[in-house]
Amino acid sequence: APPVQRPAYGAPAPAGPPSAAPAPAAPPPGAPPHVPAQWSQYDPWSAPAAPAHAQPLLGTGRAPGPAARGDGRAGRSRTGLALAGALVFALLSGVLGGAVGAYVERNGGLTTVELPQAAPDAGDRAPDSVAGIAARALPSVVTLHVSGGGAQGTGTGFVIDKRGHILTNHHVVDSADGDGDITVTFSGGETASATLVGGDSGYDLAVVRVRGVRSLTPLTLGDSDGVRVGDPVVAIGAPFDLQNTVTSGIISAKGRPITAGGEKGDGSDVSYVDALQTDAPINPGNSGGPLLDAQARVIGINSAIRAADSGSGIDDGQSGSIGLGFAIPVNQGRRVAEELINTGRATHPVIGVSLDMEFSGDGARVADEAQDGGASVTPGGPAAKAGIRPGDVITRVDGERVRSGEELIVKIRAHRPGDELRLTVRRGGGESARTLTLGSSADG
Repeated sequence: APPVQRPAYGAPAPAGPPSAAPAPAAPPPGAPPHVPAQWSQYDPWSAPAAPAHAQPLLGTGRAPGPAARGDGRAGRSRTGLALAGALVFALLSGVLGGAVGAYVERNGGLTTVELPQAAPDAGDRAPDSVAGIAARALPSVVTLHVSGGGAQGTGTGFVIDKRGHILTNHHVVDSADGDGDITVTFSGGETASATLVGGDSGYDLAVVRVRGVRSLTPLTLGDSDGVRVGDPVVAIGAPFDLQNTVTSGIISAKGRPITAGGEKGDGSDVSYVDALQTDAPINPGNSGGPLLDAQARVIGINSAIRAADSGSGIDDGQSGSIGLGFAIPVNQGRRVAEELINTGRATHPVIGVSLDMEFSGDGARVADEAQDGGASVTPGGPAAKAGIRPGDVITRVDGERVRSGEELIVKIRAHRPGDELRLTVRRGGGESARTLTLGSSADG
């Protein structure tokens, strides 16, 4: 049987017996090929009207919708709604995502944050640590508030016995000499009134006493002669009235000859100290406080600083600490405190000479005559017995160099009356050694 003809995009032609469908006549030569009638008006870009005997092109078994009937408005409406819904969903998703992201960024997550932390500290510290030293010493350190003579000030002191005696600097309590008031505040906040037992401006030391205060714990006094450069130290005081302030450092030098005071102009309030130098920060208000070693023993009494814009008075150095602090050695402080408690005054060791304080050369020169016109070398005094004469220049004390009259006074006051000194004396062009025994200012 001949094959059934199928148009390229149409339905198959109806089948029938071969006799019922006569064969089409061949076109005459030169005539165009035969085209079926249903394709004679075919337009591939439009929806053709299907002939009665042809089946329309349908979908995959669904009923024809508006688009199949030639109406596209409903399809476009659905497409617009879908697009609008997608845009709204995207906008909401962006807003919600931004809010969640901001919350996570701000709070670090969606859950409550709990940071890890070490277990509670037991509070124990090594006895020779700064904290350990401070814990032992603070109960014995006090803050002094002094008023009198139209002046007032703040300083520090520390308990030296159970009878209520407190050691401090003379310049801290100087304004209370007479009818002034001294208030002592302990580290725990308790306060008590104090009275002045005695003071000495030459040593810049004083002792006050509180009464009726129980359970006093005196600080242990150490040995300042055994201190070495580089030893760790702790300073306690009330800089600028900030009570119970603890600082630390080292001994940066020993035997620093310093003078402080001199506000009165007559020299009666000048102190001469063969000081311990420390870089532990001390400031105005630290005056009279303890300088402690690694065993919490007092090795010095903080008394002066070198400030960037002033002299060496600790209360004059308003610019504060620059790492140059000076403390009176406790060996000297102990002797003076004992004398002040026992007799109310302190004695000064002397060699029995008047010095030429205007001498600009190296060493301490014995004046040609005393300021009152008398002899510059006290007859029968220690220097006279050692053979020292007017005009001699003392260059060394016990082997340590002396550069000025102030340094000689400092070196002498670092000792006790009765101590023996070896002096190197320059006379003319030569030097000689002299040995003398220190006298006392109490001898007249």
